[in-house]
Amino acid sequence: MPLVRIEMFKGKSPEYKKTVFDCVHEGLAESLGIEGWDRFQRINEYERENFEIPSFKSENFMIIELVLFPGRSKEQKAATIETITAKLSERLKIDKADVFILISEPPLENWGMAGKQKE
Repeated sequence: MPLVRIEMFKGKSPEYKKTVFDCVHEGLAESLGIEGWDRFQRINEYERENFEIPSFKSENFMIIELVLFPGRSKEQKAATIETITAKLSERLKIDKADVFILISEPPLENWGMAGKQKE
């Protein structure tokens, strides 16, 4: 059950954002075996003055945070980063240098679902 947060500049079309969601989910499915229904994704959009990035980054810059159950291998994480980035580059022509991905794996005891602590 990955939780996905995507941060980007305001102004992208609904179709663009849907493609971002699809690229991320497909990357998770291909690299980690995430099921098709398992989509907990959100986009946070920022005005330019509220999202500071280096001047050499483009308006397509984004930060993608993936919060996962623990236990994935280093190779699986690398594949996830590479696959998502490649899909965004291929479908939306986003420069790979404009995609930052952070993977976090909080212990299961820190997850709560349906009022229960995950074991």
